Amino acid sequence: MTKRQIIGLIPAGGQATRISPLPLSKELYPIGFRDFGHQCDLRPKVVSHYLLEKMQLAGIDKAYFILRPGKWDIPAYFGDGTMLSMSLGYLIMGLPYGVPFTLDQAYPFVQDALVALGFPDILFQPQDAFVKIIARQQTTNADVVLGLFPTDQPHKAGMVDFDVAGKVHLIIEKPRQSNLRYMWALAVWTPAFTQFLHEYILNLKANNDVSQLAEIPIGNVIQAALHQGLHIEAEAFPDGRYLDIGTPNDLVQAVREGSALVNSQDS
Repeated sequence: MTKRQIIGLIPAGGQATRISPLPLSKELYPIGFRDFGHQCDLRPKVVSHYLLEKMQLAGIDKAYFILRPGKWDIPAYFGDGTMLSMSLGYLIMGLPYGVPFTLDQAYPFVQDALVALGFPDILFQPQDAFVKIIARQQTTNADVVLGLFPTDQPHKAGMVDFDVAGKVHLIIEKPRQSNLRYMWALAVWTPAFTQFLHEYILNLKANNDVSQLAEIPIGNVIQAALHQGLHIEAEAFPDGRYLDIGTPNDLVQAVREGSALVNSQDS
């Protein structure tokens, strides 16, 4: 049986309103440096480069950025992916009503693939996080595997209730308070969830004026899939770390730590 291709999906449709104004897309904000090895030749390294490297470490050599119109500096910077020895493509988002709508724009291109989701404005550890969540998917044949990180700020995250075997029981998006300790930040999923997401979006369009809906988190769609009986697993990283540069405080922290970041050492 032919092994499924793994394709990275990188939603880059945000407007970065919390850290605006910026002279560039936030996904290209320089955090740390790359060492080119010639007389200590250091060059700035943009935040989304770290995500692409971690995908590549897991054997993912093809990924799509899904862009809001106007964010042309991202394809201008990464081009076809040669700088990373990856194949990169760029899709233009349609309806601007949240990450599920953005991701569904890739449906015709990924419907038969294993999808790896990562957010391009984050720094996270461990380095092999995608390696581990893909390994769990292949071992368990789960429809979705979530990569989990500890957090003490549940109001900013999708919190996950899971058991010791890694089976997910509940996903709650941004609760004001929670006894749950882990948030999800990465995911891989099979064509079963890609199809569920596509049909979920089609149903929303058919039954609602989507322009009047509040922005829908992708965690809500994963919870709906769980409710419908899809198999959702979790891979927790108890010593892992996740830093979102899309908020002012975290951006300051990332920049301060960035002077020590060379090559793939991202804190």
